[in-house]
Amino acid sequence: MQIITLISDTGSQDYYVASIKGALFKINPEFKIIDISHSIEAFDVANAAFQLRCCYQDFPDGTIHLIGVDSEPMIVPPAFSDDRKFIASYPTIMKFKNQYFISNDNGFFGAFLDENKPQELWRYNINSDNIEEIKFPMKNCFVKIAEKIQNGDEIKTFADAVQSYKKAFIPKALIEEFIIRGVVIHVDSFGNLITNITRQDFERYPEDAPFTIRFHNDYFIDVISETYNQVQAGEKVAIFNENDFLEIAVNRGATTTTGGADKLFGVKTRDLVKIEFNPKGSLKTLF
Repeated sequence: MQIITLISDTGSQDYYVASIKGALFKINPEFKIIDISHSIEAFDVANAAFQLRCCYQDFPDGTIHLIGVDSEPMIVPPAFSDDRKFIASYPTIMKFKNQYFISNDNGFFGAFLDENKPQELWRYNINSDNIEEIKFPMKNCFVKIAEKIQNGDEIKTFADAVQSYKKAFIPKALIEEFIIRGVVIHVDSFGNLITNITRQDFERYPEDAPFTIRFHNDYFIDVISETYNQVQAGEKVAIFNENDFLEIAVNRGATTTTGGADKLFGVKTRDLVKIEFNPKGSLKTLF
């Protein structure tokens, strides 16, 4: 059974997602289609890359991921020339960890890969006689590519191998002598604040060094918990989530009910979060 995932910035209020799924089921009613998210902010390929990085390893080899974020090919004048060299952002196929990722080369691949390298990278040959391929490309182009891959067609028969790709900017935590400076990169549906500070960043410092996590002026946490429930309901908590990103939350808090960390602390995406260390024997005072 072929698994195909969908992630897009289309939202769920319109017909777009249903149309994409209908096109896939027309090809094969036995496809197993998984929605990752259709709530990515418009054109935010960096967030799409973050969402997919957090879950792709849970899928089996051969999974095909369709990324419909900022998916319309960018065309510079003359827009409808027969010379397709004027398309500046081509539909691209990446093979990575034995899975397939289909997206425009709009920065997604660089943001997703970070310092990793793809197994294979291919630029799809758009049919110059079929302008429909660049209209609603997630349905009219990406689905067609998925069909070819599912059928076992050799990618070299419909795409050209390439070596380079664009990279969207995803900020990394800044590591200083006694401070890690990071930002909130995602707020989930519970209002939990996911930062770009990783467990690896944190473990650069001595295990027994006292520390304080500071955010939004006067809020702070000075312990990392293993689970939300290690603090009382309604209390703030910091954990490293399953993807090893530092997360700040409120135990049993949720944006739509009692209030999540984003609402209760007034924190939003791109806000600063820092960890200040005071190693034993240090002459530097941080508090």
